[in-house]
Amino acid sequence: MTRRIDARIEKLDVTAYTIPTDFPEADGTLSWNSTTIVVVEATAGGVRSIGYSYADTATARLILDLLSSIVIGRDAMDVPASWDAMVHAIRNLGRPGIVSMAIAAVDAALWDLKARLLDQPLAVVLDAMHDAVPVYGSGGFTSYDDEQLSRQLAGWVAEGIPRVKLKVGRDPDRDRHRLTVARKAVGDDTQLFADANGAWSVRDAVEWVHIARGEFGVRWMEEPVSSDDLRGLRLVREQAPGGIDIAAGEYLWNPWQAEAMLQADAVDCLQLDATRCLGITGFLTAAATADAHQVDVSAHCAPQQSAHACAAVRRLRHLEYFHDHTRIEAMAFDGVLPVESGGVLRPDRDRPGNGLRLRREALERFRVL
Repeated sequence: MTRRIDARIEKLDVTAYTIPTDFPEADGTLSWNSTTIVVVEATAGGVRSIGYSYADTATARLILDLLSSIVIGRDAMDVPASWDAMVHAIRNLGRPGIVSMAIAAVDAALWDLKARLLDQPLAVVLDAMHDAVPVYGSGGFTSYDDEQLSRQLAGWVAEGIPRVKLKVGRDPDRDRHRLTVARKAVGDDTQLFADANGAWSVRDAVEWVHIARGEFGVRWMEEPVSSDDLRGLRLVREQAPGGIDIAAGEYLWNPWQAEAMLQADAVDCLQLDATRCLGITGFLTAAATADAHQVDVSAHCAPQQSAHACAAVRRLRHLEYFHDHTRIEAMAFDGVLPVESGGVLRPDRDRPGNGLRLRREALERFRVL
């Protein structure tokens, strides 16, 4: 039986860091040269925790100006109650986007706080049913030349990751060539995934899923059309050849949007992002909804925080090991989980909480709040 800790949330500290990419990055519909991580540290009973989201500095301001006053003084052991209070308080601000990411960062910090107060690993507190979480290497940006693309994808395979993903859709005239380069780099035994980030029309998407599957053995096509276009996703899925899954969901901002995507039969595998979908609480709620629909879940990004939550998902497919985030998390935290043989992250059951410690000195030069 889990022991009860009588502790109230005393404060939330919030910082934001904008970290340049190691090379200009682009996908089918967006280009960027930096990524901002918003870090929340919650304190109760002499214990300090860590949660984070990848979001704009406006997210940090919202936490400081509103959410901190909502959760301070609440029972640190009752994370769902704090989550519910935050969701209720932001009704008139608009839940999608920045607001959802703000709640997500706080929620993650509160789950970590509870686990540390109990001196238990976060995976255990979340009732994990998996010891390890499969990952896939993700990057393959459209801004990369052939040599960069090959080196990155082959590097993940060399690390023992048997699944890799590249971006497509920005320049259709080059996509066949880039897929050829990717397949040559990883060999025939590696699962090859592609992500269009909503770049195509429904007609073009149907054509490209057939090309990707038939000519290059692609197993996974992510956001062939916008994730807002549930009808379009369903049409692509219905016309896709066998052996390739249509996936979307990383831009779902709450569990109720996940229900709508599942009801529309829009995806073969539902993506969920614990740093966007109202945090770990929202992520697990949406994952339970997917389970009820007999649909697998693939987690989107933030691997060091997401691994513990993923371990508690029954119908788990895998977790995105995204280049930007793995680079930042290795820089930002002590205690990051290494990729193990077979391409898995194994939540550490010998450390309390998520096992991370913020490396302030390493991040200070990037601090923007």
